Amino acid sequence: MHTSKDKNYTLTLTEKEMRDYGYHIVDTLVEHFKNLNSKKPVALGTRKEMDALLVEGIPEKGEDAMQVIDYVIREILVNNDLFSHPKSFAFVPSPSNYISVLADTLASGFNIFSGGWSASPAASELEIITINWLLQIFNFPVKKGGGLFTSGGSMANLTALLAARRHKCGNDFSKAVIYLSDQAHSSNIKAIKIMGFHKEQVRLIPTDSEFRISLNKLSNAIARDRLEGLQPFCIIASAGTTNTGTVDPLDDLSDICKREDLWLHVDGAYGAAAILSKKGARALKGIHKADSLTVDPHKWFFQPYDIGCLLVKNHQWLSAAFSESPEYLRDIEGNESEINFHEHGLELTRRFRALKFYTSIKTFGLESFRTAITHGIDLAEEVELHMRKSPEWEVISHANLAILNFRYNPIQLGLGEKTLDQINQEIVKQITLSREAILATTMLHGQVVLRLCLINPRTEFSDVMEVIELCEHYARDFMERHPGIPKQ
Repeated sequence: MHTSKDKNYTLTLTEKEMRDYGYHIVDTLVEHFKNLNSKKPVALGTRKEMDALLVEGIPEKGEDAMQVIDYVIREILVNNDLFSHPKSFAFVPSPSNYISVLADTLASGFNIFSGGWSASPAASELEIITINWLLQIFNFPVKKGGGLFTSGGSMANLTALLAARRHKCGNDFSKAVIYLSDQAHSSNIKAIKIMGFHKEQVRLIPTDSEFRISLNKLSNAIARDRLEGLQPFCIIASAGTTNTGTVDPLDDLSDICKREDLWLHVDGAYGAAAILSKKGARALKGIHKADSLTVDPHKWFFQPYDIGCLLVKNHQWLSAAFSESPEYLRDIEGNESEINFHEHGLELTRRFRALKFYTSIKTFGLESFRTAITHGIDLAEEVELHMRKSPEWEVISHANLAILNFRYNPIQLGLGEKTLDQINQEIVKQITLSREAILATTMLHGQVVLRLCLINPRTEFSDVMEVIELCEHYARDFMERHPGIPKQ
């Protein structure tokens, strides 16, 4: 028996305390969304500084709830980058939306287990409904197709490749070979390693001048592997590479897969959602021919972390790869129409991820998402036009699905490659130290370049131009401080 000396072992608050606490958090979120544009998007902090700020022993005795959450708001939340900020241009931003944030709060508050039908029939049904919406968007077969929400694109890619291996190779994959381009996302390489493939079973196919997978080199690699007695089984195509937003030639890849009896997995974690725009739909022509497709709603469907998604042409491919029926789960087994999502992927314990996607689509309508995505694509093209008219900037990779790569390279100075790399690296360093924008470099054609990813629907042309002007300032300042920079 617990005694009266035990302080709140039931882990509860009074009704008033709960309301006050909840209102305080909602007020904090409203202030955050309202004033986000005026905040600094970059957080700077070394491990030593974070240790000094946050490290403490395990608290044996409890503290006042308001004091604890105020400490979190004051010291913890502010020391993280703001990827929803309109000047967050690096990596792939996650703009999020308030409706989905509160829906996620509800899902956590009700603590809904979304793994099996008997425990969560409404949550399971909502996942079926929203997955069906996505199947329709990408012209996958709704009656036969299927899918599930995952923690992100990495888990979706791993789930897809496991299903592909099971379907094409059975239990023996000792001679299996998988193909992907040198621009494919690193999560695919990680998935391949997790699956136990050796590097000799992986073919990294070079890309062309537009960073698309080389069809000729791919076909040659497949033919060579067959002659050596190996088993080609899967091609991973990119629908919007992280570096350049490039889409591989999906129609042609589908033809190769059909001819060679290979599984076509399309990693559309970044770019697949662009299909809602007219320009995106043209770029993604043939995406419906994939056997499996990764989509990341916490990117271009503007959801808060974490929610990825995998779609497949045949839902039975997932159950064949992941279905297990231990005795302790026998009571949550439904009939064939009552889907147990834990049988379709790796996770048994699953968050109710479908709720935030559902509420935001219902609230804003697909038309709003379509307009938001189109805004990002058009904005990147507008910025590209500006860059091409400037004597100080060189476009390295034209705007693809809201991603643009360029570098500072004043045509009148004739600077050498090493110098240009130094200047562009310095630009990003100073922008980061200024905390005015989240900007990063990448490597293209062996050059250090600046990369913009402009999917945030609240980012305007003026936001980008303010950062570009700052970049120009830091570039000129660097050259003034280093007058002996070699031009060639």
